[in-house]
Amino acid sequence: MFKKYISKLESIIALAQSILTEKQFIFLSSVLVGISSAFAVIVLKSFAHWVFKFATYINATLKLSFINSVLPIAGLLLTVFVIKRLLSGTIEKGTSQILYSVAKKASIIPRKQMYAQIVTSSLTVGLGGSAGLESPIVVTGAAFGSNFAQNYKLSYKDRTLLIGCGVAAGIAAAFNAPIAGVLFAIEFLLVDVSISAFTPIMIAAATGALVSVIALDEEILLYVNHQPEFNYHNIPFYVLLGVITGFTSIYFTRNFRKTEHFFAHLRMNAYKKALLGASILAVMIFLFPTLFGEGYESIRTLANNDAKDLLENTLFSSFRNNNWIVLLFVAATMMIKVFATSITLGSGGNGGNFAPSLFVGSYVGYVFSKAINLTGLTHLPISNFTMVGMAGILSGLFHAPLTAIFLIAEITSGYSLMLPLMIVASISFAISKRFEKHSMDVKDLARKGHAFTSNKDHNVLSTLDIESLIQTDSLTVSPEDSLIKLVDYISHSNQTVFAVVNKENELVGVVHFNDIREIIFNQYRVKYTLIKDVMKPAPAIIYSIDSMEVVMNKFEKCKRTHLPVVKNGHYYGYLHKSVALEAYRTKLKAMTIE
Repeated sequence: MFKKYISKLESIIALAQSILTEKQFIFLSSVLVGISSAFAVIVLKSFAHWVFKFATYINATLKLSFINSVLPIAGLLLTVFVIKRLLSGTIEKGTSQILYSVAKKASIIPRKQMYAQIVTSSLTVGLGGSAGLESPIVVTGAAFGSNFAQNYKLSYKDRTLLIGCGVAAGIAAAFNAPIAGVLFAIEFLLVDVSISAFTPIMIAAATGALVSVIALDEEILLYVNHQPEFNYHNIPFYVLLGVITGFTSIYFTRNFRKTEHFFAHLRMNAYKKALLGASILAVMIFLFPTLFGEGYESIRTLANNDAKDLLENTLFSSFRNNNWIVLLFVAATMMIKVFATSITLGSGGNGGNFAPSLFVGSYVGYVFSKAINLTGLTHLPISNFTMVGMAGILSGLFHAPLTAIFLIAEITSGYSLMLPLMIVASISFAISKRFEKHSMDVKDLARKGHAFTSNKDHNVLSTLDIESLIQTDSLTVSPEDSLIKLVDYISHSNQTVFAVVNKENELVGVVHFNDIREIIFNQYRVKYTLIKDVMKPAPAIIYSIDSMEVVMNKFEKCKRTHLPVVKNGHYYGYLHKSVALEAYRTKLKAMTIE
């Protein structure tokens, strides 16, 4: 029955495609992708919220504080079971897979990602794993966009645009923040997009936010009912907070990567690894219960300056009225969060770093402002610094300052903090960028050339396949040949540059027509001159493993239009600069989203 309705809906959409113009169909597609992404948000957020309420109820009424530690163990083991039994043993985690698909897989995302992320992340994070749901939501939205485009045979740039729509709708629905959704899609994915392409992205983001806000209760979303007031006298403290969040972002990035790599290199099966990670996580959550799940409830607690409530039902509950102990508890939780998240994901769970970045940011802002207040130096608005701290960490981790600024502005329902948000986010971004060239999700891919960056030329060149451009049928000569053979080649072909190879087909030099122009018109010299007497070393050699960016740099440096190519130590062919430039122009036109 369900398949029947799906088939009928697809028929209606196909009919609409035949009637509407290309741009109109993209607008319709953005609405449908936005709705699909919003439903993914509804499922994940609702499930996670219900489990959190259940654990809180059990803990408060039955005094079973260990329930918060048991659930994540079950969640991680179930996640590994689902991956092994239902998802062919593997699943791509994190938003980096979207970047890889756009850069290297023509924006084609596997169909299973439309449901795999929802199932696995709901088990991991929904049952208390210390990670976020936003990355799985974003990947799911991107998968909806890509597969919708594939289903209706849209072009690469339209597939990429609809992936952007899914990303924007996912963030917009998760936070009821459509502006932040649009900006995240631009900063994270569509680094080079024309103004006209904003329209479908905005439509998708608005659709996702609208469906989410209608279907979900306010308490399920991260919403802080806070009307902040900005005092310009506090600007020096916001500057200092920006510096602190910048270095905290670096601390988060590097320790996350180290811990994740540690688990990746453990020689044990998936279930044992999950059990080990879950056991460590269970101890952490037992000591610091706010590490359970996304942690958005504790963010609201800090924003309301009720940090002492975080110590209830913990081993430190007797110290809840001691401000310094409370401050140390919050600071310790903040420092440990990165390890809780990396252990959750590294040991087999699925989730993301978006929620952890907001968690850590709010804790940094609270600790900083509360510490200043306790010293009696001045009185800072703790709620403001808690909110602004989130923008600092988010900006530093994801290198997305605009997203950070507008996300916090939207979830606080006001723009009174716009100036401090801009100060903290920009300073944190600058410091993080100084020590970490790429964001934590992009770093490994960018180093391998598997992701687009803000360098437009690099993005286009990275998509070109060097092997497809090489002329492999070019004529070659031997060092012992006379010029007679070369003259014959010149008279019967358009080739002007010839590779000189030995018996093992190794490149030993090159001969250019212009270099022998005077000799070939002298029959005596042609007859008694050997190739080895006139050949020259190649001005540069292209290797088959070179990236196109490296290849174009070699052309630019040696000022030649033809260069020999070597593969596995042997001569392979010639590459013409004009062919490479034509391929660049063709790819640029195909990739430009208008």
